[in-house]
Amino acid sequence: MFNKLTKSLITAAMVLVVSQAFAVAAQSNDDEDYVNIKTRKLNGPRIGLTFVPDVKYLRRNGDLVNGLKESDIGSIISQFGWHFEWIVTPEGGGPSFVTQLVPFFGGVEYATVIPSVSLVCGIRMPKGFEFGLGPNVLFNFKELKNDGDGTGNPVNTALIMAIGKSIDFSGVSIPLNLAVAMNNGGTRISFVFGYAMGGRRSG
Repeated sequence: MFNKLTKSLITAAMVLVVSQAFAVAAQSNDDEDYVNIKTRKLNGPRIGLTFVPDVKYLRRNGDLVNGLKESDIGSIISQFGWHFEWIVTPEGGGPSFVTQLVPFFGGVEYATVIPSVSLVCGIRMPKGFEFGLGPNVLFNFKELKNDGDGTGNPVNTALIMAIGKSIDFSGVSIPLNLAVAMNNGGTRISFVFGYAMGGRRSG
């Protein structure tokens, strides 16, 4: 079962999502049968670091950290990946609705490869602040002698929650994000950044 910290984070995220949904609905015009939208696709590289904390209030992380140590892998792991993003924005203004797919290859500095992929759905405010959540899948974790959930399964799943800000420079997006991946086997914290470019089209 998730610990109290995990439940609190999930509750806070759901409150944010629901409050933003009500705010968008309140701004809509009941006389309009449809809303014109703009769609945009972005892609580009992502670079970051993942930290596996070994602290008292994350007791389950002890096994996760020990498993990394047994495989000569530290608690800080590099991440290199590619960013795919689909954005839907109402032409009348307001927040954008964002779907991101981000595959990563981690741990290359330890002479190993830890593949993972995250699918995050969220909201980006007009000034660039963004938040979202979705599933995270970590592959080949069996090679680390500890898959974080005690099952020996080489596929490890988690809930990922992300917040950050995207800075737009003449059509080039520079995302800065902090993400937390959680399951009943442990917690991982990542900071990732990069840039993304793509085309724009109207819906």
